[in-house]
Amino acid sequence: MDKKLRTGIIGCGGIANGKHMPSLAQFKDVEMAAFCDIIEERAEKAAKEFGCKDAKTYVDYKELLEDKTIDIVYVLTPNVAHCPITVDALESGKHVMCEKPMAATYADAKKMLDAANKTGKKLTIGYQSRYRQDSLYLKEMCENGELGEIYYARAHAIRRRAVPTWGVFLDGEKQGGGPLIDIGTHALDLTLWMMDNYEPKMVVGTVYKKLGENGNCGNAFGPWDPEEFTVEDSAFGFITMKNGATVYLEAAWALNTLDINEAKTSISGTKGGADMLDGLRINGDKYGRLYINKPDLNVGKVAFYEGLSSEPQVLEARAFIDAVLNDTEVRTKPEQALVVTQLLEAIYDSAESGKPVIFD
Repeated sequence: MDKKLRTGIIGCGGIANGKHMPSLAQFKDVEMAAFCDIIEERAEKAAKEFGCKDAKTYVDYKELLEDKTIDIVYVLTPNVAHCPITVDALESGKHVMCEKPMAATYADAKKMLDAANKTGKKLTIGYQSRYRQDSLYLKEMCENGELGEIYYARAHAIRRRAVPTWGVFLDGEKQGGGPLIDIGTHALDLTLWMMDNYEPKMVVGTVYKKLGENGNCGNAFGPWDPEEFTVEDSAFGFITMKNGATVYLEAAWALNTLDINEAKTSISGTKGGADMLDGLRINGDKYGRLYINKPDLNVGKVAFYEGLSSEPQVLEARAFIDAVLNDTEVRTKPEQALVVTQLLEAIYDSAESGKPVIFD
């Protein structure tokens, strides 16, 4: 392809500066040509640091979408804005990378999927944990059937005290929730992906705000304002799938526990099991003896692309760019992300009603 893919960045905050823009800057076949943020100075700063020579800045994303030279739009805004911006971008003829979670609600996520199907444009969601070396190794094992039928799994997203105190993380209206929708979404996506199971039957959820009232409790990111803490500090979900499999999801920004694991999964199958709790560990029995294997992920195949950084966010970015360039399927499919959002919403709904949520 002679011309470079021109990308537009909508939302120039932390996730844009920490993940997406530095990753895209590594590719010679991509140029960042447009930057939009409701805070004009942030868009201008991003353009200076990452933009091509003719890069433009905007405060209204709809003006950016009018630029027909833009091929791909990155939606990196608070969660509740994912749906309208993504739908508008797809309908304007752009491919879209939307940060996780897909949307704040299942209804919004469904609108995004419908728009992608209607327009024929590519849509993917930013679940970069799939691109870690432990995840790639374990996924290959699962695809080869080495663990057998996976019928029980745990999705881990537990922090002892690491409440994000910047941006809008504590604002329920803009985010749609707290740790469940923020980090629980990564753990659940990783778990369902390993199981290759996206057909839920029932969800029972509990949601707590027990520690959010305390503003100074050893938080890694400093004290928060209890009055601004409008989301949960922990949430838990028990999920049964239509094929009988069970998934337990745990998510917390603040919890009195020493069992701290984030964006990890534990899976149990008929032939063996695996977890990510102390590096990647494979367990099972062989010749009448139990075993635990820990593959060395520091040697051998470490990346999809020769000469490219093996950092998950870079692999994720490259995979989407290649899907656009080669007109192939995206690796993180919106249909899969839709189910993740559906289950997160069901946990919140179950917690509020005190009843299980049952799917048709």
